[in-house]
Amino acid sequence: MSDIHELDALGLAAAVRAGDVSPDEVARHTLERAERLGPAVGAFAHLTPDLALEQAALAGRRLREGGALPPFLGVPVPVKDLTMVAGQPFEAGSAALRGTIAPADDGVTIRLREAGTLMVGKTTTPELGLPAYTEPDVAPAARTPWDPRRSAGGSSGGAAAAVAAGIVPAAHGSDGGGSIRIPAAACGLVGLKATRGRVSKGPLGVDGAGLTVDGVLTRTVRDTAAFLDVLSRPWPGDHYLLPGPRETFLAACDRPPRRLRVGVLTQPINVHDATVHPGALAAVDRAVGLLEGLGHELTGAAVPFSPEDWESFNPLWAVGALSVPLPPEAEELLVPLTRWMRERGRRYSGVDYARAVAAVQGLARSAATAWAGLDVVLTPALATPPPIVGTMRDDADPAADFEAQKAFTPWTSPWNMIGAPAITVPLHREEVDGRVLPFGVQLGATRLGQEELLLGLAAALEEADPWPTGPVAVG
Repeated sequence: MSDIHELDALGLAAAVRAGDVSPDEVARHTLERAERLGPAVGAFAHLTPDLALEQAALAGRRLREGGALPPFLGVPVPVKDLTMVAGQPFEAGSAALRGTIAPADDGVTIRLREAGTLMVGKTTTPELGLPAYTEPDVAPAARTPWDPRRSAGGSSGGAAAAVAAGIVPAAHGSDGGGSIRIPAAACGLVGLKATRGRVSKGPLGVDGAGLTVDGVLTRTVRDTAAFLDVLSRPWPGDHYLLPGPRETFLAACDRPPRRLRVGVLTQPINVHDATVHPGALAAVDRAVGLLEGLGHELTGAAVPFSPEDWESFNPLWAVGALSVPLPPEAEELLVPLTRWMRERGRRYSGVDYARAVAAVQGLARSAATAWAGLDVVLTPALATPPPIVGTMRDDADPAADFEAQKAFTPWTSPWNMIGAPAITVPLHREEVDGRVLPFGVQLGATRLGQEELLLGLAAALEEADPWPTGPVAVG
């Protein structure tokens, strides 16, 4: 058998079921690597060894007792520190929340536990999950293992670093403007933002503006699909209900889609002008050649709406930041970007917010019109390689910080706004400043509920041009 950390999630689950490795061995191996490798890449805000070993013991008993087993029994999957795990730290990357202990499990935590996973830790996130980099004041910055000088992206940066460093095969993340897809691209991973409402916020949470979707970061498309099967089960009272897959989302990976019409878009959406690195464009060119070789039709895609129209995202993001309940004395503990964002939130009236919600919904209609006749839109995942840690965060000028984030991620947030699914896959590698870096592409569906199509297409790309499962330097 391969070393535990070399197996993907499905492979490790199969090894556990076959008795090739015990859940206790998996937990101890993972915790050792988390302690040894995690700090260098800023993967974890907190490790939870007692919980992981307790869950491993329970998994071992289930194996001995026999009977039906959950799909990921004994597989380590940490949870992002924006999500509650009962009895564990819940600090959301913020000094203002230091010492907070979660009173209950969030729904995705329950689903992961039901699937048999081992909760080995809380992964690092920037404060309140707001920026596209992960550099909190309360934990080490998350760095891509491909070049630890560079950011792992955000806000699921710690999750991506943990997977790319070979500590865990998969990690929970959440995506409100690209926060799964951005770090996936920065770290050479697969990241899916599912359709709005596909993964329930229940039983404790609600959908609100509907921008954020929970998911995972993985090394393979099949792992991503299998975890979507786990996480997409509804809770009573859900605001959105979507039809399930024909069989399973994992089965969709074995069904290459029919001939598709794929629109290619390399012009930024959320800004008028952004530098697009040659590696990002080369990744799109590589994808175009592969897709044509698979029999799909490639054509140009229009920008679906203007950067000025995109600005309707801002009230939703700012009011969301303001909605986090904090006592007045905690404001001074926040990083400058968060304080600036919350102050912007205070300036919007209820009418302003309602207009922004309506405007974002209108943009979904604009995109549907602009992309009529297309099944998928292909874009770069990111405009540039991930920034050197510390160069994008700008405490002296939060507004400039925010604009830099927009220029770095000009294609991710539109899919949060329109609600359709989008996936990033790490098709291309290129040397930058003496280090080989991954460059991902994004495949965005033009309609809601098209996860099966995206997963089938991404799996076909993975089979046609397999990508490395991590940087060679990680041992």
